[in-house]
This record gives sequence, C-alpha cells and structure tokens, in this order.
Amino acid sequence: MALTSTIQTNRNNALNNAFEVSKYQPYFLKNFKNIPQIENLTEQQIFDIEVVSHVLPFRTNNYVVNELINWDNIPNDPIYILNFPQKEMLLPDHYDRIASMLKAGASEKDISIVANQIRSELDPHPAGQLTLNRPTLDGEILKGIQHKYRETMLFFPTQGQTCHAFCTFCFRWPQFTGIADYKFAMSEIEPVIQYIQQHNSITDILFTGGDPLFMKTKVLAGYIDALLSADLPNLRTIRIGTKSLAYWPYRFLSDDDSDGLLELFEKIVASGKHLAIMAHFNHPRELETNSVQMAIARIRSTGAQIRSQSPVMKHINNDPDLWASMWQKQVELGIIPYYMFVARNTGAQHYFSIPLEETWQIFREAYQKISGLARTVRGPIMSCLPGKVQVLGVDEIMGEKVFMLRSIQNRNPDNVMRPFFAKYNPDAIWYDDLEPAFGKEKFFIED
Repeated sequence: MALTSTIQTNRNNALNNAFEVSKYQPYFLKNFKNIPQIENLTEQQIFDIEVVSHVLPFRTNNYVVNELINWDNIPNDPIYILNFPQKEMLLPDHYDRIASMLKAGASEKDISIVANQIRSELDPHPAGQLTLNRPTLDGEILKGIQHKYRETMLFFPTQGQTCHAFCTFCFRWPQFTGIADYKFAMSEIEPVIQYIQQHNSITDILFTGGDPLFMKTKVLAGYIDALLSADLPNLRTIRIGTKSLAYWPYRFLSDDDSDGLLELFEKIVASGKHLAIMAHFNHPRELETNSVQMAIARIRSTGAQIRSQSPVMKHINNDPDLWASMWQKQVELGIIPYYMFVARNTGAQHYFSIPLEETWQIFREAYQKISGLARTVRGPIMSCLPGKVQVLGVDEIMGEKVFMLRSIQNRNPDNVMRPFFAKYNPDAIWYDDLEPAFGKEKFFIED
C-alpha cells in the first residue's frame, strides 16, 4: 500500500525543511560519559547519575540531548531531569548503599544483588498489576496482557519493551531492569486474538510497553495485520502508547521504515478501526521543534488521532500556566488533551509527587485559562488499585472538610462516575493516604 499524496508531500516538506535529520544514537549508563555536554556537569553530579542508574534504568538519545535540553540551565532544566537521574530520586539509605559499594570497587554482580533488593522496596508493580490484572486463557496466564477494565486490553509485545529514552518518573521502570519476574511481555498474537474472541466486551486494545513504536515497522505490522485479519467485530479501536513523538520524532519522518509505519497507520484507518496514538508530552518544550511538529502533521494525515497525557510532577511541570500553555499548543497542533495524572506510587514517587490538593489547584487554574476545545482533558487522575480516581476538589460538607472524588474507570463498571468523599488530609499524595469521610468503613469503589 503506497502513501497517499498528502502524506508523501508532508514527508517531503519535512525532510526539505530547515532542520537537521539525525541518525538515532542512544546513550546508556555504560556510555553516557561520551555525551559532549557532560562536561557541563560536576564530578559529583556524574557520580550521582551512576549511583541512581544502578537502580532506576537510564537511557537517553542525541535528539533529547541536542535539541530538547537547555544545558545552560543545568541541573534545573526540566527535560534534563526527565532523562538524567538525580541523587534525590533514591531515598538516602538506598543511595548510600549503592554509593558505598561503587566507592569500594564492588563487582557489578554484587551491586546488582543490592540494587534488586532496593527495587523490591520501591513497589515495582503497584495497583495489582501482577496479581489482579493478568488474564488467563485455557488455564494459562497470559504474561504479556493486562485486562483491568472491561472494555480495554493492554498488550505488551516483546520487541517493544524498551524506549528511545527512559523517563525518570516512569511507572513502568521494572520493564527495563532485566528482571524476568517484573516484566510483562509476549511475542505471540494468536492468544491475544483468542482472548478477544472470548471476551466480547473488549472494544479497545492498547499496544504498550516500553514503547511499541521502538519496534521496526515490519514487526508491528505482523501484530496489526493478524488483528485486522481475524474475525473481531467487537474490536473497534487500536491504541498505540508511545513517547516517540517527544523523544524521537524522526521515527515518523526519516527512519528507514517511517514511510512503512505511516502506511500501516493508513491501513488501520482504512479497515474501519479507529487508530489512537496515545502520546506523552510532559512539558511544552517537547512540542516546539520543527521535527515534532512535522511528525504530528504526518501522523494526522493518515486519519489517526493523537491524544496526550502526562503526570503532574514537582521539578517538571507543577505550574498551571505551563499546563495551560501545553494544552493550548496541543490543540493548535491537532492533538487532543486527554489526562493529567498524579505521579504513581512506585519508583521515585517521593521526588516527583506533590500533595493532592495542590495537584487539583494546578489542574483547576490551568483549566480556567483554556478554551472549551482544550477542556477534553480530565484530571488530576490517580490510576490506583480500584481504577482511575479523579480528584474533583476540596470542600466542607456537614462541618467536615473533605476531598471530593469520583471513579472515571473502575474494575466494577457500576462504580464509574459515582462521587465519593475522603477525609481531608493536606499531606496526602496518593489514594492510599486517604480515608473514607462521614464514618464510612471503606470506599465503595473498592467493591
């Protein structure tokens, strides 16, 4: 299937435009000192990166380093913090344990043992991911699928379980540690098809990771073609979760299989399935380069829809003006603002999290500054054990100060959109910090 003339024209315009097309160059812990800009860092900052990266995985690339990070604003640049581990991302005891081993010249094997012990203390799989979300087929656990909500299945293709760069806040960080028991992945698509056939309630499949668009197009097409060829009338939407627009927009412009990827998008749309690209933009800077704007235009030319989501995080984007600006820019580029999340209770949550009341105030003030077209966004949302819980605000009811909440997605669909109340707690940063108000023993959404 050939690209339509509109998409081909967009590609030619992009490649002829005044930006330098880069060849992908990844940086890992083992070679990050080869990054030229590292000379801007102190010896202590470099050592901190080494310490934290032994626990929380590190990966970035030349596009992020050269085009997104402002190296004159180190260490406070938000994109730098999004990619380069900071000392405070580990708790002091965890940091000291790894640092002392590195200074003593301990072996990689011994350091790995301690690092894995620390990882187990960071709640690597919150919200029942390993125990409640894993479906079975003919008595066998499907290790590369999660099915938490009735209508939506998550699929983790093996070849897509890495990213162009790792976000330091990522709640999927266990996928990148090499620990088999932590990882969701499978390469077989036939069990996925059989499971969808047996569950008529499933309307959406989300390819996730990692980043499915890290895969070569021919591999992704193998999965997609099998889905499109199967008899799945209940499957109406294919979603692809990706950070590649922000971290490697050349995936859609000049990679050797970028044309094929856009052809695949066209094929999905032509089949009658809705294609949603679930993008992750954490800061307005990620929307500013010529390459990302061209990539967005090219995706939209296929008939695919782009939605954007991000957590609100200290050190990165805890500013209502920033969020309003980012949502407005997304609308101008044709992206639909989707979710503002709360930093999840895993990994470096203590570093990124802010009180729930503050997250609500940020959302509220940002929401007031945008037009109705950007008010498709919902938030702030906690993706927790019962489901997606939205913080609606703080108020006083019958003399008691409370958080007003509702579940916009839930394991039990009957609980969706029913409001409930929690005792006001100014220090609460997550659902587990909340207690039922008005003498209730538990939140009904847990049923």
